[in-house]
Amino acid sequence: MKRQDYISWDEYFMGVALLSADRSKDPNTQVGACIVNPDKKIVGVGYNGFPSGCDDDVLPWDREGCFLDTKYPYVCHAELNAILNSISRDLKGSTIYVALFPCNECAKAIIQAGIKEIVYLSDKYDGTDSVIASKRMLNQAGVSLRKLEPGRKEITISFVVEA
Repeated sequence: MKRQDYISWDEYFMGVALLSADRSKDPNTQVGACIVNPDKKIVGVGYNGFPSGCDDDVLPWDREGCFLDTKYPYVCHAELNAILNSISRDLKGSTIYVALFPCNECAKAIIQAGIKEIVYLSDKYDGTDSVIASKRMLNQAGVSLRKLEPGRKEITISFVVEA
């Protein structure tokens, strides 16, 4: 008889997004994204961080202060990185898994890439101008929005392999 306690596809892909978030060097916010095509194959992953070639020891990580002295003009969000890092230029009909509901800038990239579903864990910025604009565009473009209610609280990963 097969195992009964295996993780669902949603838990698997969200797990990849959350694991990707652990690559972020941002001291305050770690977000990861995982793009999955209609055949349930991962075609892109990303996390929030500075563009390739930009020194994360030189650019600021601050959240407050003069705009140019904060992280905001420099950080690429996880969703955009997942799109730019994708192994396929054809993301039409794909699903993106992301822990945090996408901002308006990421919503534009998601729509332009042809991604048709967003699965997210948290919408903690709901009601902000950025998320209102995001939802307005996503709804007009016909992108499906789904809050994931996982069947488990956590998945533990161990690097110890039994022989």
